[in-house]
Amino acid sequence: MSSLKKALEKLKVSHSNPQSDDESGITSPKSATAANGAASPGPASPRTSAIFHRNSDDIPRRSGTFGHRKSTTKDLSGIGAESPKRSGTFDSKTDSPVRRSGTFGGHRSSGISHSPIRAVREKLGLGEVESSSSSTSELPLNRDGEPMSRNQLKRHEKQVAEEVRKREILEKEEELKARRKLMEASAERELSPDQKSRYGVLPINGYAGEWKHEERVQLLNLSAKDVGREVTFRARLHHLRKMSAKFVFLLFRQQTATIQGVLMEHGAISSHMLYWAEHLDPETVLLVKGVVQEPKAKEGEVKGASIHDVEISVHGLHVEAGVTEHMAFTVYEAEVSQAEENLEEEVEETEHHREGHHRVHITDRTRLNSRVIDLRTTASQGIFRIQSGICSLFRTHLESEGFIEIHTPKLQGGATESGASVFKVEYFNRGAFLAQSPQLAKQMCISADFGKVFEIGPVFRAENSNTYRHLTEYTGLDIEMAIDEHYYEVLRTLDRTFKAIFQGIYDRYRVEIEIVKRQFPHEDLVWLDETLVLPFAEAVQLLNDSGWTNEHGKPLPLNEDLGTRDEVQLGRVIKAKYNTDYYVLDKFPVSARPFYAMPDPNNPEVTNSFDIFLRGQEILSGGQRIHDAAMLLEKMERLKVDPKSMEDYIQGFQWGAPPHGGGGIGLERILMLALNLGNIRHASMFPRDPKSLPAKPIIKQLRHPEASTIHPPWEGQDRAAAGLDFQPLEKLIANYGDASNTSWLEERTEVWRDSSTGAAVGFVPQDGFAITVGNPLCHTQQYLKIINGYLRYITKERKLKPLWLLVGQEVEEVLAEKLNWRTFSVVAEQRVDPVANPAAHDKEVQRKIRHAEKEGVKIHEFMLGEPVPQEVRDKIDARVKDWLANRKGRQVHLTDIHPWQDMEHRQYYYSTIQDGTICALVVMAQLSPDHGWQVKYSMDFPGAPSGAIEQIVTHALKVVASGGATSVTFGGGASARFSPGHNLKGTRVKVLSRAYHAIATELKLTQKTEFREKLGAVEDPSYLCYPPHGLGPLGVKAIMNFFEDND
Repeated sequence: MSSLKKALEKLKVSHSNPQSDDESGITSPKSATAANGAASPGPASPRTSAIFHRNSDDIPRRSGTFGHRKSTTKDLSGIGAESPKRSGTFDSKTDSPVRRSGTFGGHRSSGISHSPIRAVREKLGLGEVESSSSSTSELPLNRDGEPMSRNQLKRHEKQVAEEVRKREILEKEEELKARRKLMEASAERELSPDQKSRYGVLPINGYAGEWKHEERVQLLNLSAKDVGREVTFRARLHHLRKMSAKFVFLLFRQQTATIQGVLMEHGAISSHMLYWAEHLDPETVLLVKGVVQEPKAKEGEVKGASIHDVEISVHGLHVEAGVTEHMAFTVYEAEVSQAEENLEEEVEETEHHREGHHRVHITDRTRLNSRVIDLRTTASQGIFRIQSGICSLFRTHLESEGFIEIHTPKLQGGATESGASVFKVEYFNRGAFLAQSPQLAKQMCISADFGKVFEIGPVFRAENSNTYRHLTEYTGLDIEMAIDEHYYEVLRTLDRTFKAIFQGIYDRYRVEIEIVKRQFPHEDLVWLDETLVLPFAEAVQLLNDSGWTNEHGKPLPLNEDLGTRDEVQLGRVIKAKYNTDYYVLDKFPVSARPFYAMPDPNNPEVTNSFDIFLRGQEILSGGQRIHDAAMLLEKMERLKVDPKSMEDYIQGFQWGAPPHGGGGIGLERILMLALNLGNIRHASMFPRDPKSLPAKPIIKQLRHPEASTIHPPWEGQDRAAAGLDFQPLEKLIANYGDASNTSWLEERTEVWRDSSTGAAVGFVPQDGFAITVGNPLCHTQQYLKIINGYLRYITKERKLKPLWLLVGQEVEEVLAEKLNWRTFSVVAEQRVDPVANPAAHDKEVQRKIRHAEKEGVKIHEFMLGEPVPQEVRDKIDARVKDWLANRKGRQVHLTDIHPWQDMEHRQYYYSTIQDGTICALVVMAQLSPDHGWQVKYSMDFPGAPSGAIEQIVTHALKVVASGGATSVTFGGGASARFSPGHNLKGTRVKVLSRAYHAIATELKLTQKTEFREKLGAVEDPSYLCYPPHGLGPLGVKAIMNFFEDND
């Protein structure tokens, strides 16, 4: 205990200076004149607040979680235990405080600043005090009339800079608006009706009038033979370059094609039209009228557009849809290739660079976050036209071979494939799954004598794979067919299909492929007339012979599936040896195939199955299926697949099914590999992966809407005149509270109420301080108003010094940023997601639970609203007494054990051994919708079998999870380290940190935290907050006394 005593000795009250704790600038000096340091409470104002007095005499305070403390030692140097919620290390002061004569007065000595900040530095010993007033007298003042701190000054300067920037932008916008108005007024006066009709904004709802059947051209169809032709087309403004006041280049984009437009002042084309056009935003949808002409460039062609041999002389320009929101990037910026990016970095003084059009690489994350803009790029337009072509070619070829297209359901009663993750959905109060593939339905169609079938449809895989080649939803191209003699009939059908697709996309989509190559450079696919088919084991041996090894430097086993890196390397080896990007691996091992794969008749270790590869990666998995019901059931039983979940599927084989096989292609995978896109998300229009559909903040309904503080029961009238009571405290906790707020139900806690809203703040008068625990019970938007009202009551009417413990980040920020309080954290709420609880996979926890079950431990429960029989309550109370008597060592805590408080918002779980003796208890307290539940008490009683507490706690978590809870807290636990919050730095942080570490190590305060982490708990920091000058040795003593037992 020596290190603990040394640490606490620094915090001990100085007996030679009884006035050393007179630090608060908001508390009357009279508040600390009593011998015990406590002030006599003053009457509450009936107009501004209401107070509920509770007995604040010394009473035992215990928690079922934190235990019972035997020692009643009051001397700080002898305090032997600290709560996981707070320690006795809340002050770093080691010497007697410096006297502060005149610190709070208005008098200043010549040349010396007597500001409160200077007094704080003197008192805390945080460095030499400057004798010159220049360090503070010239600083801006904060809301309290004091010079700003460094952090406040930084925020002030940032705010000022932001205001200046906004003002400059506003001035520019006003200047631009004024100039536009002048130009519009000038155009209205000077232009003829014909000139005015050449440009402008078309009416939004102008598409139901006279139908003129005006011809619209597709830019892709324009060529040199169209020179002199008048054309009309819709396009987006891709890019604009102002060459002079009378000459503007406009780059128009229509899907995959871009063409240059030239707008020059001449004839009916006025300077007003040019001024209007040069202020159009990129991506504006335009209706363009003009004349096709030969390029006027010296080179004789346009290099900056996809159409090189002609350009448009613009004669009319009208906006059909404008851009009204800021875009993260434009399509012009997104279309820069890596080669262009490198070139522009080398050439600093290009024309684009001088005009501010320098382009940079747009990251994939930025593209996907603005997917609609990215889909407008010519590369994306080409990609998805090729994707459409793949589906069309797949369908056309299979139909030519006698296949029938089918459409199977995507809601299924069971998992399609063993071992694969599935998405579970609610289906009219019963479970269902999104289909992992149409595999089972395809086979059932073969059993129904359709012969040859194919499908193009969505596939769902709930695999948490955040890689460049995996999606949770993709498009499957599936086939299934009856086999006449050999399962290679399936392989050859698929082979012909793939080659038809490859040849088709190069024949039909050469233009789109070249567009894509500009963004994603690659070589065309190479394949053999007679496709290479390698047995799986031979392919692995080929890879081993090349010198390739696994991650441990050993050759790859011949009977295990290949990893992605192995597949890619095999593709390189095969390309070098056989000069093909497209090949087949046959005879996969049983361990690498689903339950329905047909085993090889000559070698039961392998199957009649194959994978087809492109550029070293799998694009299809297929083979022969088991069509015999008895063999299928035996295989399912061996692989632990429940036949009851697939009764319809099995029945199809019991009624007789021909030999058959098939395969499934991933559309996005084959597209990604054929075009070398590098990331499968580029091949999916709106990709879905494990990070898609991020959680959005949920506006939760209050558990008790009638107890709202935003709309209190007396809203619109005087509460006292209406004869209405404040909202019950228990309902406020259920609406807004966290674990700390449940301590307000203790008798020692007084509760202040705001007269206008009914909001509540609980506190305990302790040695001249108001020890306040937890966030105010009100809506978060009311925090500042309620905190200010409460502090005014505490300091002005009760004459107490406020200390605020165990608050969340939102309250901490209000106190620190709005009121300049000091904050730090040595404790955290231990929260767990009961739905994804790691305890379910923790071997040690599960071993203990199994032991308790073997010992015959049985769990009993009483849900919300279920009364607990008095007989059960008596038995539990008796066991609690046994537990208290059996506790050893020093214990600190926040509350006593009161299982039967607020039973309306409690759920009870207790377990018994075989003779009926109660061995464990868990009480769950219902908190606000945001915070879920609290494990209010969890205890295993003397004689409880090992694992009883783990069993009952995990059971309680499962029950609340099934009710929709997403958060459970075990209450406060000590953090591993001291964490400063706001307005606390320097020497004080170092002293507090050292002292806390000594106490936490000596008392092993983190033991409970370690146990809770096994149950899946993560730390949500809670803060101790105090006003400037508000935490001295007497403040530390008040906190210690607040947490200690008084037996």
